[in-house]
Amino acid sequence: MNDPLRLSSSVDTDKGSPSLDDAKPTAQAVQVDGDKEVERLRNVEKHSSKWTILAAGAGLISDGLQNNIMTLTNVIFGQLYGKAYTSAYSTQVSNALTVGTILGQISIGMVCDIYGRKAGILISTFSIVAGIIIVTAAHGAHGSFAGFIWCMTVGRGLTGIGVGGEYPSGSASAAEAANEKMQKSRGPIFILVTNLVLSFGTIFACILYLIVYSAAGGDDANYSTVWRTVFGISVLPPLVVLLFRLRMVNSKLYRDGAIQRGPPLLLTLKFYWRSLIGTCGAWFLYDFVTFPNGVFSGTIIAQIVKVTGHEKFRKTAEYQLLLGTIALPGCLVGALIVNRLGRRNLMILGFTGYLVIGLSVGLAYDKLLKTVPAFVVLYGLMQSFGNLGPGNVLGLSSAESYATPVRGTLYGISAAIGKVGAVAGTQSFTPIRDNLGAKWTFIVAAICGVLGVLVTYFFIRQDLDGDLSDEDAKFAAYLKANGWDGAMGVQGKEALIDREEAVTVGKAHE
Repeated sequence: MNDPLRLSSSVDTDKGSPSLDDAKPTAQAVQVDGDKEVERLRNVEKHSSKWTILAAGAGLISDGLQNNIMTLTNVIFGQLYGKAYTSAYSTQVSNALTVGTILGQISIGMVCDIYGRKAGILISTFSIVAGIIIVTAAHGAHGSFAGFIWCMTVGRGLTGIGVGGEYPSGSASAAEAANEKMQKSRGPIFILVTNLVLSFGTIFACILYLIVYSAAGGDDANYSTVWRTVFGISVLPPLVVLLFRLRMVNSKLYRDGAIQRGPPLLLTLKFYWRSLIGTCGAWFLYDFVTFPNGVFSGTIIAQIVKVTGHEKFRKTAEYQLLLGTIALPGCLVGALIVNRLGRRNLMILGFTGYLVIGLSVGLAYDKLLKTVPAFVVLYGLMQSFGNLGPGNVLGLSSAESYATPVRGTLYGISAAIGKVGAVAGTQSFTPIRDNLGAKWTFIVAAICGVLGVLVTYFFIRQDLDGDLSDEDAKFAAYLKANGWDGAMGVQGKEALIDREEAVTVGKAHE
């Protein structure tokens, strides 16, 4: 096919008309500029996979920090504002992030399927930065405390939209990038740059708070200065990672398999209904247990430590740091054994840990309260089992169960249903504790463990460690067999990245 930009000099023209030769320099200049842009994109693409994986990890460290930063902030607000900071206000601010996360997971999940992973990632990053800035500067009009809380709520909600968007866009791009460069190690790599760094957010938040607390004067610190400084510092990680994300390109899997006009919804649901029940159901149960225990762990520990005043915050932060540290090894162990044990079996093992540890803590709760370190260790072990199994595998299985054209959307829906479980767990945590007793929060976790085992066994596939392109081929064949005749592949400049390679391959087959 002749290139329309290459004008032939052999075409005859009227003497009174502008010569085609006069138009040549302009057309050639456009062609040169186009070639330079494609070449630039190819050079970026050579290293894009590695930077995408690293940026996903760096970005999710920020998400983990934002998910956990309110745990100690709630303790500070309790000390700073006393009874004015009611449980209703605490729940409102905490749930703002969760509600925003749900919106981000669904909306940006669809964006990253239609417009590309990079578009979804950039929207997520900008939302996180804007939300953190609003929270850091939060004030109520004329000193209104209710206005201050609503300013916090809006800022945390906007942050949540960005955090939620990171799940389908950042995680999907990380899975696709790992598949291109290190397919056999995709599972462990994915866990290390997603759940490990998300879980590190608890430790990061505690360390950051303790450092700022000490720098601000320790037990004589001004609490308002402490929490605002912590939030202000937390804006730096997403700003740094933004520099790398501006240079990334979409994965080859996405460039080849994207359905940018939107895939047929009914056919997609018909093909993936079983996997959706598995990823949505297991994520709901996991977040129902994990999220309220994360949000209220600081409050729980603060209630059982035997100190008061400023020392109470420091002691709570130290135990919170211990709790997060104990929970972290589950991520590492899961990454080591996920390929050997399989995705489904590893998730079942983690949910079984909820059953065993949840019952142990629940039945011995009153005795454990007399020894706070023992309580914190067992509490941490339960969270470590959660990280080992569903914490590690839910994101991985949600990325691997679905084809590239719908990966972001179905991943986002699965994660959003999980966050619905988080809201349900957060809302029911206090009523369960107040009406049935604190030990029942752990017994309920054990019950969720049993349900998680059943959902995982019947609805999560065990054959998820293959090449992601094979899943794309199966999905494309299914769509065509059912009468869908739409186009796959990206439009625009990124479509040209693989053009020469395709031409070379075509000539080799001739």
